[in-house]
Amino acid sequence: MAITGAPPVTRDEFDEVYAACSNWGVWGPDDQRGALNYITPEIVKDAAGLIQTGRTVSCSWALDTKAGPDNPKPVVHHMTMMNDIYLGDSGDIRFTCDFMGIEFHGDAHSHIDALNHVVYKGKTYNGLPIERAVNSMGGLKQTMDVAKEGIVGRGVLIDIPRHRGTKWVEPGEAVMRDEIEAALAAQQVELRQGDIVFFRTGHARKRLDEGPWEAANAKAGFHTTAMPLFKETKVAAIGYDGDGETVPSNCEGIMYPIHTIGVNSMGLYFLDSLSFEDLSEACAAENRFEFFCVIAPLRLAAGTGSPVNPIAIL
Repeated sequence: MAITGAPPVTRDEFDEVYAACSNWGVWGPDDQRGALNYITPEIVKDAAGLIQTGRTVSCSWALDTKAGPDNPKPVVHHMTMMNDIYLGDSGDIRFTCDFMGIEFHGDAHSHIDALNHVVYKGKTYNGLPIERAVNSMGGLKQTMDVAKEGIVGRGVLIDIPRHRGTKWVEPGEAVMRDEIEAALAAQQVELRQGDIVFFRTGHARKRLDEGPWEAANAKAGFHTTAMPLFKETKVAAIGYDGDGETVPSNCEGIMYPIHTIGVNSMGLYFLDSLSFEDLSEACAAENRFEFFCVIAPLRLAAGTGSPVNPIAIL
């Protein structure tokens, strides 16, 4: 595990960042959309103009049915109908059907978090008491269905390993704000309102090259003090090839500071456990790191998130 060299974050410093990043009340006391409010029809229309070659790139892993050190709850998949089933007067027509079951939060499955997923001091985003947000039957407010129209707009890849000239950022290392800004400058792109940011640490590259590891105990991610950058630039969503967290946490008393600030305080939509290896190569080949992005979560009306396959269109 890498020694980060990044300064530890005290609880007082965390509280300052959490408060400074808050979007509670910005769009009214009953708002459930959070940072999706930043994406206007004009922003979507302008983002569509980024399509130059029409090249499409998936940013998710294939659904993983094999248990491993980072996948303790693999996808359940089995066939429910084979082509030997007679369907009555169907002639020569037959069908194959199957079943899939998934608990998608975690380190193995590409997914998006609803705003009711992160609870801090008994409240979800916008100060909603957890009792009004989720019960044992599922989500009541701030569910995944809030994003049923999709999350569509300008995508920006922040490629830290490419900026460093390495294969990946070592697990346990926290990336500071100044390095993020330097990578953006090197890529000649600036963050703008409504952006969908994809943050590459090379987590997926390391997994492909060296195999899975206990990612719950060792991941590269943001340093807590990097989060105000995304508040200031009014970013709408952030996707990670890890989950944004530096693990082990170097934030006093807070195991998941990035989710707490990003989802709970800012109302950002987080996408975890993605893969940006193909996107990194495509962006480098075309020498541009902005693109049209389409994210279409499943219609899970009571969901705390959804499996997801973000598509970048260059």
